[in-house]
Amino acid sequence: VQLQASGGGLVQAGGSLRLSCAASGRTFSTGSLGWFRQAPGKEREFVAAITWSGLSTYYEDFVKGRFTISRDNAKDTVYLQMNSLKPEDTAVYYCADRNGPYGANWSFYDYWGQGTQVTVSS
Repeated sequence: VQLQASGGGLVQAGGSLRLSCAASGRTFSTGSLGWFRQAPGKEREFVAAITWSGLSTYYEDFVKGRFTISRDNAKDTVYLQMNSLKPEDTAVYYCADRNGPYGANWSFYDYWGQGTQVTVSS
């Protein structure tokens, strides 16, 4: 499985970005895809996840009401719509895939994208 994350950039506080994670080489139709982020000097942290069935989504508390995760199975792509961005959202965002239930621990995931930088200016 290969994951290609894109959509990061520089945005002012209060602005929006939409991240995409395009998956290729998946041989399984189930599983979960998660978004994680890592700021300089900090540990990688869970942001949101979605099952490939689309039936379940999960969010970390600090993004609830601001971020929305969705998927387009026809394109094997998962999106993370980020609204009302804050400077503390600045980080490299990674998408990760696994053939199993959702998990907030990054070690649960088997496949990782290369990361996309999100910078929110105040």
